[in-house]
Amino acid sequence: MTQGTTGEGPAAPTLWDRTRQLAAREILDTALRLFTRQGYDETTIAQIAREAGVSQRTLFRYFGTKEDLIGGSQEQFVTLLTETVREQPADADAWQTLRAALKAALSVHTGPEQALERFRLIHRTDSLRAAYLGKRVRCQEELLPLLEARLAASGADRVQVRAVLATAFGCFDAATATWIEGDGEGDILDLYDRGLAAVRDVR
Repeated sequence: MTQGTTGEGPAAPTLWDRTRQLAAREILDTALRLFTRQGYDETTIAQIAREAGVSQRTLFRYFGTKEDLIGGSQEQFVTLLTETVREQPADADAWQTLRAALKAALSVHTGPEQALERFRLIHRTDSLRAAYLGKRVRCQEELLPLLEARLAASGADRVQVRAVLATAFGCFDAATATWIEGDGEGDILDLYDRGLAAVRDVR
């Protein structure tokens, strides 16, 4: 447990923590700028490190792979989603719970502009899109037992829970694609809500 000396809450980040956070942010911003300007595949780790003012060894201490410079590491992403689901109130239904997890996933971006640049790169770069789809499948499998526990009282079986997960993630993909087409107009979660409502209203 990380607490301050008064026990009133988490301790403030140390100077070392803040320095690491600033260094990681500088590397991320540099990578995103280069990826957007000249393409993901055309940009090398060496170039990113040089422009960010760090060695390649230092860069890899912060980010394990080149793909991590776009969406963060898979482990961190999965942990963020699963912890968010666990934190939801017991009376939150499956859809509310998954919406909270997707909202948490969006919070890793510093703002809509950065999110738009990242999503554009993912959708327009085959290797990144493949990695994203693989990450999504992994997330759904990790969330499966957590959602099963929440839906146990309703009698939902595994195929039904998987269908709920697939629907939520599919609606998120639809919302993201529409948001990109509209050059970031509106809010992704509003688009998600509209898509999910349409699916659930199908007769």
